[in-house]
Amino acid sequence: MQFARLKDIDVAGKTVLIREDLNVPIKDGKVANDARLKASLPTIQLALDGGAAVIVCSHLGRPDPSNPEAKYSLQPVADYLTQALAQPVMLVTDYMQNAVAVAPGQVVLLENVRFNAGEKKNDSTLAQRYADLCDVFVMDAFGTAHRAEASTEGVIAKAKQACAGPLLAAELDALAKALDNPEKPMLAIVGGSKVSTKLEVLTSLAKICDQIIVGGGIANTFLAAKGINVGASLCEPDMLETAKQIMAQTQVLLPTEVVVADKSQVNFDDFFGSLAIADALVKPVEALGDNDMILDIAPDSAKVMAAAIKNAKTILWNGPVGVFEDDKSGQGTQIISQAVAASEGFSIAGGGDTLAAIDKYQVADKVSYTSTGGGAFLEFVEGKTLPAVHALTQHANS
Repeated sequence: MQFARLKDIDVAGKTVLIREDLNVPIKDGKVANDARLKASLPTIQLALDGGAAVIVCSHLGRPDPSNPEAKYSLQPVADYLTQALAQPVMLVTDYMQNAVAVAPGQVVLLENVRFNAGEKKNDSTLAQRYADLCDVFVMDAFGTAHRAEASTEGVIAKAKQACAGPLLAAELDALAKALDNPEKPMLAIVGGSKVSTKLEVLTSLAKICDQIIVGGGIANTFLAAKGINVGASLCEPDMLETAKQIMAQTQVLLPTEVVVADKSQVNFDDFFGSLAIADALVKPVEALGDNDMILDIAPDSAKVMAAAIKNAKTILWNGPVGVFEDDKSGQGTQIISQAVAASEGFSIAGGGDTLAAIDKYQVADKVSYTSTGGGAFLEFVEGKTLPAVHALTQHANS
């Protein structure tokens, strides 16, 4: 994957427009979780240190451009950046009509790009407007790289110069290391409720992985495909043949013991509340009854899987292996998390609840690379071309 990188470009005296993913929760007019904002700061600082005039843009939420509501304004983000960068960061709201006044060493933030009609439709005129605001466009938002929108893909073709920021580049480098030419043996951990939602991920990984650990509802479908009665557990009968095909391609590690609760004790209207008082029992998979609902991989089975993780040179982790939010059904995910953390191999984790599990078990600093990409992470693993990344490689070759 060849694309220009911000660190290699002379931005002195130039206006740089950086597309970040600053889509953060806002509560009472304040940023409620600043993880994405913290991650963007080194890129902004790199441009400032290079002598650039910096314009930052992002989306926030899903506003209706015909009636943009104040709750979707990026003003709280501008306030946060003002504090974090120790310099004023003004929110610019009229950039569609007027030039943006910003001098080298200064930073301004454009109001929510999704307030603009045509943003999500990748409107060519809007993309040109973004390109006209800058000398250099920097795509740094991996989390939106899978969306072909005016501020993520369209602008790249129109820009005088376009490159990847450090965040995006690091994400692509880590994914390439795990997927393009992985050091063997390679192992993947794929959790989630349904095979159908992870089918393309599993199919793609089966081609390159020596082993795949499946967890959550996905594991139930694989167990059922081996003729095991999974009782009242979440299962997809129409995916059994697919599960068999995947098991024929690579070694799928399944639990021999699981943690179960009786379905009569589980109330889906108050799922976690009912789990807190339900009896959690460890049972061999061959001994499950019709009322048993699988909640987790049992500790002994998780330890067998942990040994496989220890042996792997490349590990890709997507999804917890049980209902880890409740401690009685979280030991499987905890043991798997700690095994990834203890591994000497290259590990990359991302997508969905994986990050929440990493936080709960405090292993973030032990995972080689943690992706914040969500949907973009999954699409890359599936082997799909991400529109923004494709546009950057095209721009580099033009």
